Amino acid sequence: MKQVSLKSRALKFVLLIGITSFFSDFTYEAARGVIGPYLALLGASAAAVGIITGFGGLVGYGLRLVSGRLSDQTGKFWPITIFGYVIQMVSVPLLALAGSWQLAAVFIILERVGKATRNPPRDVMLSHAAKEVGGYGWAFGVHEALDQFGALFGPLAISGVLAWRGQYQFAFAILLIPALITLSLITTARFLYPRPEEMESHSPNVQATGLPKVFWLYLAGAALVAAGFADFPLIAYHFAQTPNTVPGIWVPIFYSIAMGMSGGGSLVFGRLFDRLGISVLIPLTLLSALFAPLAFLGGFWVALVGIGLWGLGMGVHESIVPAAVAQMVSPQRRASAYGLFTAGYGIFWFLGSALLGILYGVSLPALIIFSVAAELAAIPFFIVVRRQSRALLAA
Repeated sequence: MKQVSLKSRALKFVLLIGITSFFSDFTYEAARGVIGPYLALLGASAAAVGIITGFGGLVGYGLRLVSGRLSDQTGKFWPITIFGYVIQMVSVPLLALAGSWQLAAVFIILERVGKATRNPPRDVMLSHAAKEVGGYGWAFGVHEALDQFGALFGPLAISGVLAWRGQYQFAFAILLIPALITLSLITTARFLYPRPEEMESHSPNVQATGLPKVFWLYLAGAALVAAGFADFPLIAYHFAQTPNTVPGIWVPIFYSIAMGMSGGGSLVFGRLFDRLGISVLIPLTLLSALFAPLAFLGGFWVALVGIGLWGLGMGVHESIVPAAVAQMVSPQRRASAYGLFTAGYGIFWFLGSALLGILYGVSLPALIIFSVAAELAAIPFFIVVRRQSRALLAA
């Protein structure tokens, strides 16, 4: 009876955090779906869009190193998580007040700072409930699916608002509503589950100090994936520059479709991860590497397929990353490991995003070659990680 009660409690926790992520993603992904055209409207260049979004990723992911270490050292997982949500949810509606692309860039970066602050401690709390709900892949897959379904409906809502009013500022202001819902839900979760660590009855058999070699190999492969993945604002900027290919009103709809693919992929590949391990990343990386030529060179329907592959690759990597890291490190090191992993990931995301933005203004074929090459270069690392992960779990 106690085990049934623990499983039920863990499942409710995963769902509550997932619903919170639904509304938070509804808020900030709705905004991110139109950031590219919005910055272009305010006078930003393609290079500026790439650098702003890339730098936002750099600062955001880099700060996870601080957030993760601070969480491990203090054990204050809930206060750090809630603080991050507040920063993030306040920044998005403030975009309505941006009168220049420089001020909009400040709010865009602040939103990334908020997400960086709350993600490592939140993922650690989710990992405590994962084993009780069927496995790390399934728990993080369910969470990521709810997360991305929010990212699906948010851009659709923004598209409807823009069709109705045609004003970006009004659309950003409307996002205050889901932002407030997000803050209410995360506060509720804090009071209902003050000590999530009590839900983890069995810890993975990994070393308690330091980080294993397999962790660093996994980070190297993921960093290459990050470098080759164009941020959506740059893709949206391309669509804005080629309106005969993808009309402006369709851009947020394309983004919502990508998020739908991301959410569905999270569920399927999360379950496959629990059964097959890191092997699922190999065919996925091969498939998602096709997004760049399809999205940047194709017409309407071909670009839509490219965006679908972009969303699938993005969502599955985001759901499998925390699941895989949870198996590689001890519970006492998870927040630091998440922070370190995503900091390295973010550095390469920034470098890749900045380079892709610059290449866009120089040579579109060069952009595509770099993107595909970086994605494919990650596969040998994932093959080695697969082999070493099996040995680590068997030890």
